[in-house]
Amino acid sequence: MSSNAIYTSLLRPSILHILRAAGFHATKPAVLDTVVDLAARYLALLASNSAAHAHENHNDLVLTITDVRMALQDLGALWPQKSTMEELLTGEEDMRGVEAFVKWGKGEQNREIRRVAGLIENEAPVPAMDDAAEKQDFLAVLKKKHNKTGESSRFQGTVLGTSAEEKPIRIEGGPFESLQSWAANVREVSLKVDTPPSQQLSSTLSSGMSSPLTPAPPI
Repeated sequence: MSSNAIYTSLLRPSILHILRAAGFHATKPAVLDTVVDLAARYLALLASNSAAHAHENHNDLVLTITDVRMALQDLGALWPQKSTMEELLTGEEDMRGVEAFVKWGKGEQNREIRRVAGLIENEAPVPAMDDAAEKQDFLAVLKKKHNKTGESSRFQGTVLGTSAEEKPIRIEGGPFESLQSWAANVREVSLKVDTPPSQQLSSTLSSGMSSPLTPAPPI
């Protein structure tokens, strides 16, 4: 399974919960796949715009809330709101779009979505869990369900787990003990092959002249 297929499969349950919270009780697979693809494209566009603004604002890829706000403004999510150039010309920061976005996210129309996500206190998310159980997202519960042994090493080195530690690969037999030493020798040999004979001869002559005890090779 490709990485794109894995990410699409991980996004599908979230879209299903959002559709159910919005009042839909059934959908066709083709329609669901279309909505998931639209959501994935939107998130990818938002991420790329946020990274571009981070690179322009502070020359790195560590995102700040300002970078994300500017990306949301590019995508038309913050409205009505003046552009950054208009704010610079007027000398006033327009917060109407941000305030409307926050009000929409915390409004009554999105209460069910927040409940499903477990963001409303004193209300159990879906699926309901025991009071003593620690709140976990659906991905953690799904991983625990398919990993009966409880070992996290099963997902190590995959998109669902931690990165695998790089270990040196030893070569049994031969003059080299590791791939690193073999690669260094290959680079050294390639440099010698790529050097023109005239340069090799001049290098040999210069080394012979600098060391009087070493006789120069015959030309």
